[in-house]
Amino acid sequence: MLSGKKVILTGMQPTGKLHLGSLLGATNNWRRMLDGYDCLFFLADQHAITMPHIPAELRKNTVDCVAQYIACGLDPERCKIFLQSQVIGHTELMWVLGCLTPIGQLERMTQFKDKSKKAGESVCSGLLFYPVLMAADILLYNADLVPIGEDQKQHLEITRDIAQKFNNTFSETFVLPEPYVRQTGARVMSLQNPVTKMSKSDKNQNSVVYITDTDDVIRKKFTSAVTDSGNKIEFDEEEKPGISNLLNIFAAMAEVAIEEAVEQFSSLASYVPFKQTVADTAIAKIAPIREKYNEIVRDKEYLLSVLHAGKEDAQRRANKTIAKVYRKTGFVME
Repeated sequence: MLSGKKVILTGMQPTGKLHLGSLLGATNNWRRMLDGYDCLFFLADQHAITMPHIPAELRKNTVDCVAQYIACGLDPERCKIFLQSQVIGHTELMWVLGCLTPIGQLERMTQFKDKSKKAGESVCSGLLFYPVLMAADILLYNADLVPIGEDQKQHLEITRDIAQKFNNTFSETFVLPEPYVRQTGARVMSLQNPVTKMSKSDKNQNSVVYITDTDDVIRKKFTSAVTDSGNKIEFDEEEKPGISNLLNIFAAMAEVAIEEAVEQFSSLASYVPFKQTVADTAIAKIAPIREKYNEIVRDKEYLLSVLHAGKEDAQRRANKTIAKVYRKTGFVME
């Protein structure tokens, strides 16, 4: 731990282009954590292979994601960025923890149940062990805090259960991680179907604004965004989900309260100038990020140096934890 700061750890799968939901719901909050915490960010490329993938795409997406996260404000001088697969310890700790975890507990995990229904008999055992690897990711660095969304609460709960079981079996070893509650402005919905979250897997790509989109593309996506009947601009997620989504996006980008955003646009007689202003605000927010990304993504030497520095730091931490765990487990140490 650096200077007595709490360790905060975030892992993200290298899934390609980041979108506006990722920026407002995750990276903006991560950027705010850099001064107050000892921040570790890793690309979960080992988790990524639990689903069918193309190796060349995984490699490209991993490096691209590093560039995008740096462009979004994750300054390598103030945090560590590394690849899960490059640090010896994640899968080693997973095996030890897996030997303490009842298989029934893993089979009850919501993510496994949902994905195994779709995959049937072809579901891989890696998906079953996904929560144990996630627990190992967190416990390997004795993280105090883990930023999570609603869909990840169950994974943090099982991490705490596994850590407690190890502590009870072999003596106090692991910190029990706590959830890091994200700040407001995190929920960004589809521009074409505002009752669902913005997602890069959406078949209608006009629903998603990427941080790599050009100014013209961003403007087109916002001006064609689904709104609601009438012309009154008010925040009502049940009756006016389209306008509420745009208000939420504008408030998050402009860093103002929803009430301020509503007041700013309440006198408008139509949705057209409102959507134009939201588009302008998004362009102003995204353009410098896109430009920085385009600059650094071509500098492979720089990106690899960032990952190397992150790996060196992460490996030192991991070695300490693995040595302690192996000794307590009963393995012979040199």
